[in-house]
Amino acid sequence: MTHSNIEQAARREAVSRRRVLQVGSLGLAGMGLSLPRLLANEATADRGRLRPRADNVILLFLNGGPSHLDMWDMKPNAGEGIRGEFQSIATSLPGYQMCEHLPRMAKQMHLATVVRSMNHTVNNSHAAAVYASLTGHDRGEQGGGTKSTDHPSLGGIMAKLRPTAPTVLPQVTLPYITKEGAGGPPQPGFFGGFLGHSYDPLFVLHDPNAADFRVPELTLQTEVTTNRLALRRQLFEATGAARGEVRSAAVEMSQMQGRALDILSSEETQRAFRLSDEAASLRDSYGRNIYGQSALLARRLIEAGTRVVTISWAPDANATWDTHGGNFKTLKTTLLPQLDAAYASLVDDLSARGMLDRTLIAVLGDFGRTPKVNGNQGGRDHWNFCYSLMMTGGGFQRGLIYGTSDSTGAFPATHPLVPGDIISTIYHTLGIAPETEIFDQFQRPYRVVPGGEIVTDLLA
Repeated sequence: MTHSNIEQAARREAVSRRRVLQVGSLGLAGMGLSLPRLLANEATADRGRLRPRADNVILLFLNGGPSHLDMWDMKPNAGEGIRGEFQSIATSLPGYQMCEHLPRMAKQMHLATVVRSMNHTVNNSHAAAVYASLTGHDRGEQGGGTKSTDHPSLGGIMAKLRPTAPTVLPQVTLPYITKEGAGGPPQPGFFGGFLGHSYDPLFVLHDPNAADFRVPELTLQTEVTTNRLALRRQLFEATGAARGEVRSAAVEMSQMQGRALDILSSEETQRAFRLSDEAASLRDSYGRNIYGQSALLARRLIEAGTRVVTISWAPDANATWDTHGGNFKTLKTTLLPQLDAAYASLVDDLSARGMLDRTLIAVLGDFGRTPKVNGNQGGRDHWNFCYSLMMTGGGFQRGLIYGTSDSTGAFPATHPLVPGDIISTIYHTLGIAPETEIFDQFQRPYRVVPGGEIVTDLLA
C-alpha cells in the first residue's frame, strides 16, 4: 500500500475511528479525558524502584469520616455520651474487640493491621482531609476543588513508576467522583495533579449493581468488529511510519491512541467488567449494592492486571460516613453491614485465589468522629485529632493492633502517626521509595510523598 493510498484510507476511516476512541465521562466538565490521554504515561518505571512486597492496592475510602469509636476503637468503659450505643464483640485476634455490626470482619482480624493512633491538622474541610489522607500531603485547611498543583494520587504515581502492560488499565476509581458537598467541586487526591490529566484514573461512574451494567467508555461500537479494529491498527501504524514518528505532542497522542486500541481489543480487560460471569452466591456475599459490587469489580480488575482500584464510598462528602446526625442508626442499618460484606468478601476472595499476599486492601477515611455524641439524633462530628484505619495483605503484618488512643478516643496515647507515614509505608510495600523525586510538567522536582516516614513496625 502506497503512502498516498494509506492517507486516503486513513481519511475515510477518520470519523469512525474517532467514534471508537471517543471516551465520555472520564473526567469533569472542562477536564474531560480521552482513553488515549488517560494512558499517556512516561517510561520512568525504574526510577525509585525497590523490591516490592506487593503489586496492587484496593483502596476502600470511607469518604466523609468513619467513626473510629464505633468501629475499631470502641470505649465500652467510657462515660455515657462517649461510649455510644453499640456493643463490643470478640475477634479472631485474642484480646482485641470491635463493633458488633462488623461480625464477618471480626473473624478476619488475625489477618489485619489496625492503626488506632492516626491524626492530622484538618478538622473542617473534607476536601483538605481527603487530600491529606490519600496523598500524605497535609497542607492544612485548604478547601475547594482540584488544582493543577495538587500532589498526584497513589494510582497516578503507580502508573508513572510501576506501569502496567499495554493492554491493561493502570488505575480505576469508582463508583463516584466524590464532590465536596452535593453540587460542589470534586475532591482532590484522586487525580493526576501536577503530573497532568494523563495520570488521572479511569472513572467508572456506572452502578455495577445495575442489571444492565456496562462501561461504554471501553466498549466497541456495535458496527466495529475486531477485524475492523485490526485494520485500523495497521492504518494507524502505517500513517505513523509515513510521518517519520517526529517527536511531538501530536505524535505522543497518537501513541496513546495506539494503547487505547490495545485496551479496546484486549479480551482480558473487557472480561474484567463482566460481573455477570460471577456466581450469584459470590455476588450476594459482597452485597447487592453499589459499593459491594464495586468491591467485586475491584477484585476482577486487580486480577486482570490493574495496579490500583479506589472505591470512594460517597457521591458527595456529606452523603454517607459524615454522620453528624443519626450516627448509630446510619451505621447499624446501612454503612457497617455494607462495609462488613464488601471487606470480608474481598479478603476471602483474594485469599482463595492466592492474591492476598501481593494485594493490599486499605480501609481509610478522611478523619474520625468526636468522642462526645451530639444532640442531633445521636450524631458525631468531625475529629482529626485521633482516628483509626486498617490494612490487610500486601506486606503488612497480620494480627497487629498498632498504637492506642486515650480513654475517650480523643487523642493518641502511644505511637501517633500521620497520613504521610501510612502513605510512605504503602509505597514502600509497593516497591517505590517515598523519597523518590518525580517531576511535574515543568520539570520541577517533588518527593513521591511530601512528608512522613516508613513505619517498619507495620510491615511483615
